Amino acid sequence: MPEGRIKLMQGNEACVEAAIIAGMEFFAGYPITPSTEIAELSAAKLPRIGGKFIQMEDEIGSISAVIGASLAGKKSMTATSGPGFSLKQEGIGYAIMAEVPCVIVNVQRGGPSTGMPTSPAQGDIMQARWGTHGDHSIIALYPSTVREIFDTTIRAFNLAEKYRTPVILLMDEVIGHMREKILVPNKNDIKIYNRKKPTSGPKDYRPYQVKEGDIVPQMASFGEGYRFHVTGLVHNEMGFPSNDNKVAQNLINRLINKIENNIEDIVEYEEYRLEDAEEIIVAYGVTARSAKSAIDILRDEGLKIGLFRPITIWPVAQRQLEEIAKKVNSILVVEMNMGQYALEIDRIAGKYTRVGKYGRVDGELVTPEEIVSFVREGKDCQAN
Repeated sequence: MPEGRIKLMQGNEACVEAAIIAGMEFFAGYPITPSTEIAELSAAKLPRIGGKFIQMEDEIGSISAVIGASLAGKKSMTATSGPGFSLKQEGIGYAIMAEVPCVIVNVQRGGPSTGMPTSPAQGDIMQARWGTHGDHSIIALYPSTVREIFDTTIRAFNLAEKYRTPVILLMDEVIGHMREKILVPNKNDIKIYNRKKPTSGPKDYRPYQVKEGDIVPQMASFGEGYRFHVTGLVHNEMGFPSNDNKVAQNLINRLINKIENNIEDIVEYEEYRLEDAEEIIVAYGVTARSAKSAIDILRDEGLKIGLFRPITIWPVAQRQLEEIAKKVNSILVVEMNMGQYALEIDRIAGKYTRVGKYGRVDGELVTPEEIVSFVREGKDCQAN
Protein backbone atom coordinates (compact mmCIF):
# COMPACT_ATOMS: atom_id res chain seq x y z
CA MET A 1 0.00 0.00 0.00
CA PRO A 2 1.49 3.38 -1.00
CA GLU A 3 2.52 5.42 2.04
CA GLY A 4 2.06 9.17 2.33
CA ARG A 5 -0.60 9.25 -0.38
CA ILE A 6 -4.30 9.96 -0.33
CA LYS A 7 -6.31 6.88 -1.27
CA LEU A 8 -10.01 6.18 -1.70
CA MET A 9 -10.57 3.20 0.55
CA GLN A 10 -13.48 1.06 1.73
CA GLY A 11 -13.89 0.60 5.47
CA ASN A 12 -13.39 -3.16 5.38
CA GLU A 13 -10.33 -2.65 3.17
CA ALA A 14 -8.88 -0.13 5.63
CA CYS A 15 -9.28 -2.71 8.38
CA VAL A 16 -7.17 -5.26 6.48
CA GLU A 17 -4.48 -2.79 5.44
CA ALA A 18 -4.14 -1.56 9.02
CA ALA A 19 -4.08 -5.08 10.43
CA ILE A 20 -1.15 -5.97 8.17
CA ILE A 21 0.72 -2.84 9.25
CA ALA A 22 0.02 -3.80 12.88
CA GLY A 23 1.72 -7.13 12.22
CA MET A 24 -1.14 -9.50 11.40
CA GLU A 25 0.30 -12.73 10.02
CA PHE A 26 -2.73 -15.00 10.34
CA PHE A 27 -6.41 -14.71 9.51
CA ALA A 28 -9.05 -17.40 9.90
CA GLY A 29 -12.64 -16.74 9.01
CA TYR A 30 -15.89 -17.84 7.47
CA PRO A 31 -17.62 -15.59 4.90
CA ILE A 32 -20.57 -13.63 6.26
CA THR A 33 -22.19 -10.41 5.08
CA PRO A 34 -21.28 -7.57 5.65
CA SER A 35 -17.73 -8.51 6.72
CA THR A 36 -16.78 -10.74 3.78
CA GLU A 37 -14.46 -8.21 2.13
CA ILE A 38 -12.17 -8.47 5.16
CA ALA A 39 -11.72 -12.20 4.54
CA GLU A 40 -11.38 -11.71 0.77
CA LEU A 41 -8.67 -9.08 1.09
CA SER A 42 -6.84 -11.02 3.79
CA ALA A 43 -6.83 -14.06 1.50
CA ALA A 44 -5.34 -11.98 -1.30
CA LYS A 45 -2.76 -10.04 0.70
CA LEU A 46 -1.45 -12.27 3.49
CA PRO A 47 0.22 -14.94 1.29
CA ARG A 48 2.19 -12.18 -0.49
CA ILE A 49 3.89 -11.20 2.77
CA GLY A 50 4.42 -14.70 4.12
CA GLY A 51 1.25 -14.75 6.19
CA LYS A 52 -1.45 -17.38 6.32
CA PHE A 53 -5.16 -17.28 5.50
CA ILE A 54 -7.52 -20.14 6.28
CA GLN A 55 -11.22 -20.29 5.47
CA MET A 56 -12.51 -22.51 8.24
CA GLU A 57 -15.54 -24.76 8.28
CA ASP A 58 -17.45 -22.40 10.57
CA GLU A 59 -17.13 -19.53 13.03
CA ILE A 60 -16.23 -21.81 15.92
CA GLY A 61 -13.32 -23.23 13.96
CA SER A 62 -12.27 -19.71 12.96
CA ILE A 63 -11.87 -18.35 16.48
CA SER A 64 -10.18 -21.59 17.54
CA ALA A 65 -7.65 -21.31 14.72
CA VAL A 66 -6.97 -17.68 15.60
CA ILE A 67 -6.28 -18.64 19.22
CA GLY A 68 -3.91 -21.40 18.12
CA ALA A 69 -2.01 -19.13 15.75
CA SER A 70 -1.62 -16.48 18.45
CA LEU A 71 -0.25 -19.07 20.87
CA ALA A 72 2.26 -19.94 18.15
CA GLY A 73 3.42 -16.32 18.16
CA LYS A 74 1.46 -14.86 15.25
CA LYS A 75 -0.67 -11.75 15.51
CA SER A 76 -4.08 -13.03 14.47
CA MET A 77 -7.51 -11.72 13.49
CA THR A 78 -10.93 -12.95 12.45
CA ALA A 79 -13.97 -11.07 11.15
CA THR A 80 -17.67 -11.82 11.29
CA SER A 81 -21.14 -10.39 11.82
CA GLY A 82 -23.91 -11.00 14.36
CA PRO A 83 -24.73 -14.71 13.87
CA GLY A 84 -21.05 -15.60 13.63
CA PHE A 85 -20.22 -13.42 16.62
CA SER A 86 -22.67 -15.52 18.63
CA LEU A 87 -20.86 -18.70 17.62
CA LYS A 88 -17.48 -17.25 18.58
CA GLN A 89 -18.44 -16.49 22.17
CA GLU A 90 -17.09 -19.69 23.72
CA GLY A 91 -13.77 -19.12 21.97
CA ILE A 92 -13.67 -15.50 23.11
CA GLY A 93 -14.17 -16.67 26.69
CA TYR A 94 -11.33 -19.17 26.26
CA ALA A 95 -9.05 -16.42 24.95
CA ILE A 96 -9.94 -14.25 27.95
CA MET A 97 -9.18 -17.03 30.42
CA ALA A 98 -6.01 -18.24 28.67
CA GLU A 99 -4.91 -14.62 28.00
CA VAL A 100 -4.48 -15.05 24.26
CA PRO A 101 -4.16 -11.77 22.32
CA CYS A 102 -6.27 -11.60 19.16
CA VAL A 103 -8.64 -9.25 17.32
CA ILE A 104 -12.27 -10.08 16.50
CA VAL A 105 -13.98 -7.75 14.02
CA ASN A 106 -17.78 -7.64 14.11
CA VAL A 107 -19.32 -5.72 11.20
CA GLN A 108 -22.83 -5.51 12.61
CA ARG A 109 -26.07 -6.16 10.78
CA GLY A 110 -29.70 -6.39 11.81
CA GLY A 111 -30.76 -9.18 14.17
CA PRO A 112 -31.66 -11.29 16.08
CA SER A 113 -30.81 -14.56 14.28
CA THR A 114 -30.21 -14.19 10.54
CA GLY A 115 -31.87 -10.79 10.77
CA MET A 116 -31.11 -8.38 7.92
CA PRO A 117 -27.78 -9.37 6.36
CA THR A 118 -27.33 -6.27 4.21
CA SER A 119 -28.67 -3.66 6.63
CA PRO A 120 -26.76 -1.72 9.30
CA ALA A 121 -27.37 -2.10 13.01
CA GLN A 122 -25.69 -1.59 16.36
CA GLY A 123 -27.39 -4.42 18.18
CA ASP A 124 -24.31 -6.27 19.41
CA ILE A 125 -23.16 -3.68 21.94
CA MET A 126 -24.13 -5.66 25.02
CA GLN A 127 -23.12 -8.94 23.39
CA ALA A 128 -19.61 -7.55 22.97
CA ARG A 129 -19.53 -6.91 26.72
CA TRP A 130 -21.38 -9.91 28.13
CA GLY A 131 -21.63 -12.41 25.27
CA THR A 132 -19.39 -14.99 26.87
CA HIS A 133 -20.23 -16.44 30.27
CA GLY A 134 -18.57 -15.78 33.59
CA ASP A 135 -17.07 -12.68 35.19
CA HIS A 136 -14.68 -10.90 32.87
CA SER A 137 -13.77 -7.55 31.42
CA ILE A 138 -13.37 -6.83 27.72
CA ILE A 139 -11.99 -4.19 25.37
CA ALA A 140 -14.31 -3.17 22.53
CA LEU A 141 -13.62 -0.31 20.10
CA TYR A 142 -15.98 1.38 17.62
CA PRO A 143 -14.70 3.76 14.89
CA SER A 144 -16.96 6.03 12.86
CA THR A 145 -14.92 6.89 9.74
CA VAL A 146 -12.77 4.94 7.30
CA ARG A 147 -9.63 6.67 8.56
CA GLU A 148 -10.64 5.87 12.10
CA ILE A 149 -11.16 2.22 11.13
CA PHE A 150 -7.54 2.24 9.99
CA ASP A 151 -6.25 3.81 13.20
CA THR A 152 -8.51 1.80 15.50
CA THR A 153 -7.57 -1.52 13.92
CA ILE A 154 -3.92 -0.84 14.72
CA ARG A 155 -4.89 0.20 18.23
CA ALA A 156 -6.94 -3.00 18.64
CA PHE A 157 -3.84 -5.09 17.92
CA ASN A 158 -1.71 -2.95 20.24
CA LEU A 159 -4.18 -3.29 23.11
CA ALA A 160 -4.55 -7.03 22.53
CA GLU A 161 -0.78 -7.48 22.72
CA LYS A 162 -0.30 -5.14 25.67
CA TYR A 163 -3.04 -6.63 27.84
CA ARG A 164 -2.96 -10.21 26.53
CA THR A 165 -6.66 -10.22 25.76
CA PRO A 166 -9.06 -10.54 22.84
CA VAL A 167 -10.13 -7.13 21.56
CA ILE A 168 -13.47 -6.62 19.80
CA LEU A 169 -13.49 -4.18 16.90
CA LEU A 170 -17.11 -3.18 16.33
CA MET A 171 -18.22 -1.71 13.02
CA ASP A 172 -21.50 -1.64 11.13
CA GLU A 173 -22.56 -2.31 7.55
CA VAL A 174 -22.40 1.36 6.60
CA ILE A 175 -18.87 2.19 7.72
CA GLY A 176 -17.66 -1.25 6.64
CA HIS A 177 -18.81 -0.60 3.07
CA MET A 178 -18.35 3.17 3.01
CA ARG A 179 -15.56 4.60 0.86
CA GLU A 180 -13.68 7.70 1.99
CA LYS A 181 -10.40 9.36 1.19
CA ILE A 182 -7.69 8.72 3.75
CA LEU A 183 -4.07 9.78 3.97
CA VAL A 184 -2.06 6.59 4.22
CA PRO A 185 0.47 7.19 7.03
CA ASN A 186 4.13 6.30 6.87
CA LYS A 187 4.79 3.04 8.70
CA ASN A 188 7.61 4.67 10.63
CA ASP A 189 5.09 7.07 12.16
CA ILE A 190 2.88 4.28 13.51
CA LYS A 191 3.45 2.91 16.99
CA ILE A 192 3.30 -0.88 17.09
CA TYR A 193 3.19 -2.81 20.37
CA ASN A 194 4.35 -6.42 20.56
CA ARG A 195 3.74 -8.88 23.38
CA LYS A 196 6.45 -9.16 26.02
CA LYS A 197 8.57 -12.27 25.58
CA PRO A 198 10.06 -14.21 28.52
CA THR A 199 13.13 -12.73 30.19
CA SER A 200 13.90 -16.04 31.89
CA GLY A 201 15.00 -19.31 30.37
CA PRO A 202 12.67 -22.27 29.71
CA LYS A 203 13.62 -23.95 33.00
CA ASP A 204 12.41 -21.03 35.15
CA TYR A 205 9.47 -19.95 33.00
CA ARG A 206 6.10 -19.71 34.74
CA PRO A 207 3.58 -18.92 31.97
CA TYR A 208 1.03 -17.12 34.15
CA GLN A 209 3.31 -15.35 36.59
CA VAL A 210 3.16 -11.55 36.48
CA LYS A 211 6.63 -10.21 37.14
CA GLU A 212 7.27 -6.93 38.93
CA GLY A 213 6.73 -3.98 36.61
CA ASP A 214 4.57 -5.96 34.18
CA ILE A 215 0.82 -5.72 33.63
CA VAL A 216 0.40 -9.26 32.32
CA PRO A 217 2.47 -12.46 32.21
CA GLN A 218 5.31 -12.61 29.71
CA MET A 219 4.29 -14.76 26.76
CA ALA A 220 6.35 -17.48 25.16
CA SER A 221 5.23 -19.03 21.89
CA PHE A 222 4.82 -22.68 21.05
CA GLY A 223 7.93 -23.90 19.28
CA GLU A 224 10.40 -21.69 21.14
CA GLY A 225 11.50 -24.36 23.61
CA TYR A 226 9.29 -23.21 26.48
CA ARG A 227 6.97 -25.79 27.97
CA PHE A 228 3.61 -24.44 29.08
CA HIS A 229 0.05 -25.60 29.52
CA VAL A 230 -2.97 -23.72 28.17
CA THR A 231 -6.49 -24.32 29.45
CA GLY A 232 -9.85 -22.64 29.86
CA LEU A 233 -10.03 -24.05 33.37
CA VAL A 234 -9.02 -22.01 36.40
CA HIS A 235 -5.25 -22.42 36.51
CA ASN A 236 -2.20 -21.62 38.59
CA GLU A 237 0.96 -19.78 37.52
CA MET A 238 2.19 -22.88 35.71
CA GLY A 239 -1.01 -23.02 33.67
CA PHE A 240 -2.25 -26.23 35.23
CA PRO A 241 -5.89 -26.59 36.41
CA SER A 242 -6.54 -25.79 40.06
CA ASN A 243 -9.52 -26.18 42.37
CA ASP A 244 -8.00 -23.91 45.02
CA ASN A 245 -10.51 -21.17 45.85
CA LYS A 246 -7.77 -18.59 46.43
CA VAL A 247 -6.19 -19.37 43.07
CA ALA A 248 -9.59 -18.95 41.41
CA GLN A 249 -10.35 -15.64 43.11
CA ASN A 250 -6.90 -14.21 42.43
CA LEU A 251 -6.98 -15.26 38.79
CA ILE A 252 -10.38 -13.71 38.03
CA ASN A 253 -9.43 -10.56 39.94
CA ARG A 254 -6.27 -10.24 37.88
CA LEU A 255 -8.02 -10.83 34.55
CA ILE A 256 -10.55 -8.10 35.35
CA ASN A 257 -8.16 -5.65 37.00
CA LYS A 258 -5.59 -5.65 34.20
CA ILE A 259 -8.26 -3.85 32.16
CA GLU A 260 -10.32 -1.99 34.76
CA ASN A 261 -7.22 -0.58 36.49
CA ASN A 262 -5.91 0.77 33.20
CA ILE A 263 -9.06 2.45 31.89
CA GLU A 264 -7.32 5.79 31.38
CA ASP A 265 -4.88 4.11 29.00
CA ILE A 266 -7.56 2.15 27.17
CA VAL A 267 -10.43 4.62 26.91
CA GLU A 268 -10.61 6.86 23.84
CA TYR A 269 -13.40 9.30 23.01
CA GLU A 270 -14.26 12.48 21.15
CA GLU A 271 -15.92 15.59 22.53
CA TYR A 272 -17.71 17.80 19.99
CA ARG A 273 -18.99 21.28 20.90
CA LEU A 274 -19.19 20.45 24.61
CA GLU A 275 -17.60 23.65 25.94
CA ASP A 276 -20.87 25.38 26.87
CA ALA A 277 -23.30 22.54 26.21
CA GLU A 278 -26.39 22.21 28.37
CA GLU A 279 -27.72 19.16 26.51
CA ILE A 280 -25.59 16.22 25.40
CA ILE A 281 -25.98 13.52 22.77
CA VAL A 282 -24.06 10.28 23.22
CA ALA A 283 -23.61 8.36 19.96
CA TYR A 284 -21.00 6.09 18.38
CA GLY A 285 -20.10 4.60 15.02
CA VAL A 286 -22.01 5.80 11.99
CA THR A 287 -24.81 7.17 14.20
CA ALA A 288 -22.39 9.73 15.64
CA ARG A 289 -21.99 11.19 12.15
CA SER A 290 -25.72 11.93 12.04
CA ALA A 291 -25.55 13.29 15.58
CA LYS A 292 -22.81 15.76 14.63
CA SER A 293 -24.87 17.11 11.75
CA ALA A 294 -27.92 17.39 14.01
CA ILE A 295 -25.90 19.26 16.62
CA ASP A 296 -24.72 21.78 14.03
CA ILE A 297 -28.33 22.40 12.97
CA LEU A 298 -29.53 22.78 16.56
CA ARG A 299 -26.60 25.06 17.42
CA ASP A 300 -27.64 27.34 14.55
CA GLU A 301 -31.07 27.52 16.21
CA GLY A 302 -29.48 28.62 19.48
CA LEU A 303 -29.56 25.35 21.41
CA LYS A 304 -26.45 24.69 23.48
CA ILE A 305 -25.90 21.04 22.63
CA GLY A 306 -22.84 18.85 22.11
CA LEU A 307 -21.69 15.30 21.43
CA PHE A 308 -19.79 12.77 23.50
CA ARG A 309 -18.63 10.00 21.18
CA PRO A 310 -17.10 6.93 22.80
CA ILE A 311 -14.54 5.25 20.55
CA THR A 312 -13.78 2.76 23.30
CA ILE A 313 -17.20 1.25 23.99
CA TRP A 314 -15.93 -1.13 26.67
CA PRO A 315 -14.63 -0.38 29.22
CA VAL A 316 -16.86 2.65 29.43
CA ALA A 317 -15.46 6.15 30.00
CA GLN A 318 -17.18 6.40 33.38
CA ARG A 319 -15.15 9.23 34.90
CA GLN A 320 -15.56 11.47 31.86
CA LEU A 321 -19.29 10.76 31.59
CA GLU A 322 -19.88 11.47 35.28
CA GLU A 323 -18.10 14.82 34.98
CA ILE A 324 -20.21 15.76 31.96
CA ALA A 325 -23.46 14.58 33.56
CA LYS A 326 -22.95 16.88 36.54
CA LYS A 327 -22.86 19.92 34.24
CA VAL A 328 -25.76 19.33 31.82
CA ASN A 329 -29.56 19.26 31.93
CA SER A 330 -30.00 16.05 29.97
CA ILE A 331 -28.27 13.33 27.96
CA LEU A 332 -29.80 11.71 24.88
CA VAL A 333 -28.33 8.40 23.73
CA VAL A 334 -28.84 7.78 20.01
CA GLU A 335 -28.11 4.32 18.59
CA MET A 336 -29.30 1.76 16.05
CA ASN A 337 -30.80 -0.55 18.65
CA MET A 338 -33.52 -0.33 21.28
CA GLY A 339 -31.37 1.36 23.89
CA GLN A 340 -28.52 -0.97 24.82
CA TYR A 341 -25.80 1.58 25.52
CA ALA A 342 -28.43 3.88 27.01
CA LEU A 343 -28.71 1.38 29.88
CA GLU A 344 -25.02 1.87 30.66
CA ILE A 345 -25.17 5.64 30.30
CA ASP A 346 -28.19 5.76 32.61
CA ARG A 347 -26.34 3.64 35.17
CA ILE A 348 -23.48 6.12 35.19
CA ALA A 349 -25.20 9.46 34.62
CA GLY A 350 -28.78 8.88 35.76
CA LYS A 351 -28.11 10.01 39.31
CA TYR A 352 -26.84 13.37 38.03
CA THR A 353 -29.12 14.26 35.12
CA ARG A 354 -31.97 13.06 32.92
CA VAL A 355 -31.04 10.32 30.45
CA GLY A 356 -33.16 9.53 27.40
CA LYS A 357 -32.80 7.39 24.32
CA TYR A 358 -33.64 7.34 20.65
CA GLY A 359 -33.11 4.36 18.38
CA ARG A 360 -34.33 2.44 15.39
CA VAL A 361 -33.93 -1.18 14.33
CA ASP A 362 -35.54 -1.19 10.87
CA GLY A 363 -32.31 -1.44 8.90
CA GLU A 364 -32.13 2.28 8.16
CA LEU A 365 -29.75 4.89 9.51
CA VAL A 366 -30.80 7.37 12.14
CA THR A 367 -30.85 10.63 10.19
CA PRO A 368 -29.83 14.09 11.42
CA GLU A 369 -33.38 15.27 10.75
CA GLU A 370 -34.82 12.61 13.07
CA ILE A 371 -32.52 13.66 15.88
CA VAL A 372 -33.29 17.35 15.33
CA SER A 373 -37.03 16.68 15.38
CA PHE A 374 -36.75 14.52 18.50
CA VAL A 375 -34.78 17.16 20.39
CA ARG A 376 -37.04 20.01 19.24
CA GLU A 377 -40.03 18.18 20.66
CA GLY A 378 -38.28 17.95 24.02
CA LYS A 379 -38.29 14.16 24.17
CA ASP A 380 -34.82 13.83 25.64
CA CYS A 381 -36.03 11.52 28.40
CA GLN A 382 -38.53 9.44 26.49
CA ALA A 383 -38.11 6.15 24.67
CA ASN A 384 -38.92 6.34 20.99
